[in-house]
Amino acid sequence: MNGAQGNGVRATPWLVCRHRRPQARIRLYCFPHSGGSPGEYVRWADDLPDVEVLGVQLPGRGSRLMAEPLTSLPSVLSRLLDSAEFEPPFAFFGHSMGGLTAYETARCLAERGRPVPEFVMTSACTPPGHPRDNGLRTLPDAELLAAVDGRFGGGLPPDLGEDATLRDLIMRSMRADITLSETYEPLPGPPWTGPLHAIGGRQDLPEEILARWEEFTTGPFSLTMLPGGHFYFRDPAHRRSLLGHLEGLLAGATAGQRRM
Repeated sequence: MNGAQGNGVRATPWLVCRHRRPQARIRLYCFPHSGGSPGEYVRWADDLPDVEVLGVQLPGRGSRLMAEPLTSLPSVLSRLLDSAEFEPPFAFFGHSMGGLTAYETARCLAERGRPVPEFVMTSACTPPGHPRDNGLRTLPDAELLAAVDGRFGGGLPPDLGEDATLRDLIMRSMRADITLSETYEPLPGPPWTGPLHAIGGRQDLPEEILARWEEFTTGPFSLTMLPGGHFYFRDPAHRRSLLGHLEGLLAGATAGQRRM
C-alpha cells in the first residue's frame, strides 16, 4: 500500500491506495474508525473495479505508526487539508469516528472553496450533538481495551494482548481517537449542503439515532440499515450489500456529472 499520488496530485502520508486507477470514473476516500487503519477499507477496491479507493491515514497507525497521534478533530482537519488534495470527482465514506471526520472534512472543503465530495456516507456513527463523552479516554489501558472490545463486538485483533509493544502503540492511537471523539463539538459554520447517506447495523445503533443525520445536511438524505453489529461489513454478505449500495451511489454521482 503506497502513499497516494497521481495525475499531478502530490504524494502525502495522509492518503494511501492499494490499486492506483488514475482513469477511474470516481474516487472513494475512506475515513477509518477509532484506532483503525485504512487497510481493510482500501481492499474494497477489489470489489469496486471502476473506482479508485483511497484511505485516510491519521498519524499513529499503518505506515505512520510511530508518529504522534492527534487528539482533536480541528488539529486533524487542519493538517489533513494542508497536506492532502482530494481529486474530483470523489465521495467520502467514514465509519464510526471516521463518519464525523468525513462529515467535517466535507464542510471544511466547502468553506475553503475547494472541490467537495459528491456525497458523504456516515457508517455506524452517531450524529453531531449526540452525547458521546463516556469517560473512556480516562480509563487505564486494560479497562479501555475491555470496554472498547465489549462495546464494538470484537473490533480489535484477537492477539493484541500478546505483543506488549504493538499493544502500547495501538492503544496510544486508540486513546487519541477516543479523546477526539469524546471531546468533539460540531465546528461553527453552515451545515453540509450536499447529499448525505447514513448506514448502520441493526444490532448496533438504533435507527432513530442514525435518522437524525438528516438534520445535518440541506441536501438529499437517505438511511440504510443492514444486519449486523458495529462492524456489520466484516460479514462477507453484508459487505457485499454495503459495496453494492456504494457502487450504485457512485454510479449515480458520475451519471450526474456526465449530464452537466
